[in-house]
Amino acid sequence: MKRSIAPSALLALGLGAAAAVFLYATSDLSKILSALQTAGWGIAAVLAVHVPQTLAATAAWRAVIPAEGAPLLGRMFVLRWVKDAVNALLPVAQVGGDVVRTRLLIRSGVKARTAIASSIVDVAISTASLFIYMLMGLGFLVLSPQKGVDATLAPRAAAVAVVVAIAVVAAPRLGLFRWIERATLRLTKRQEWADEGEADSGDLQDAIVDLYRRRKPVLICTAWHVGAWLLGAVETYVNISILGLEPTWAEAFLIDSLGQGFRAAGFLIPGALGVQEGGYVVLFGMFGMPMEQALAFSTIRRIRELALGVPGLAAWALAETSAKRAS
Repeated sequence: MKRSIAPSALLALGLGAAAAVFLYATSDLSKILSALQTAGWGIAAVLAVHVPQTLAATAAWRAVIPAEGAPLLGRMFVLRWVKDAVNALLPVAQVGGDVVRTRLLIRSGVKARTAIASSIVDVAISTASLFIYMLMGLGFLVLSPQKGVDATLAPRAAAVAVVVAIAVVAAPRLGLFRWIERATLRLTKRQEWADEGEADSGDLQDAIVDLYRRRKPVLICTAWHVGAWLLGAVETYVNISILGLEPTWAEAFLIDSLGQGFRAAGFLIPGALGVQEGGYVVLFGMFGMPMEQALAFSTIRRIRELALGVPGLAAWALAETSAKRAS
């Protein structure tokens, strides 16, 4: 992962941190602390409801791996957990975790070309399902009556969704999927990849196409990813509720769907630092909720990432150590 911690990633991290500091500095910190005190032990509930979301995302990834070579769901859950930890806590772009999980999947016995192809396909389907989720959020807003919300909310939310969608679509054009492919090849070429006859990127592209041709697994993967996003709305509802607010499901749905879009759009910034905070300030503002509540909400998300991410990084370190001992 040394090549992943590039000057550009550190620069992006610095800019994101500066944006986050600015947002907190221009807000009333006492109100943020008061909101966090109100949340109290309710933060543990946010951690708990996130676990099923990770499990659903794991099931989605496992669905695109041919059944005869797929590890047990529990094993893949750990790899997905490690991925999320790396993306959230380390100074790498938010696809660094995909390289790590692919490396660990190969060490679990899955062929290199299949492991790399499955990760790339999983990321692509996850991105596509995010668009579905965002559209569902907007539909929920339009169809669900909102008390105390002005008529311009839906058009403004749609405008935000368009901007976020354009940014997310730009990811493949910026070489996101090719970056995952090249980075993983660098990590595995000398070892597992070489054992398969020094296969090249053309063989990998064939493997990706083969996975896409398996329509049933692709549909199952998509369904699991949409389900994972929907579980995110449950987490958002719990998160807002423990702050002492009374959200509707439509509000939670829209805030989470567009919030995830903001985070995906900021994939070049480690942990989407600054982007996540600014996104929630915009989204909470659309519902007339103050900036301090938005930042308290985002802080709880960061606490969840830290509480679940540190053990995830420890699991990664343990897996690497065990692999070295075995070799």
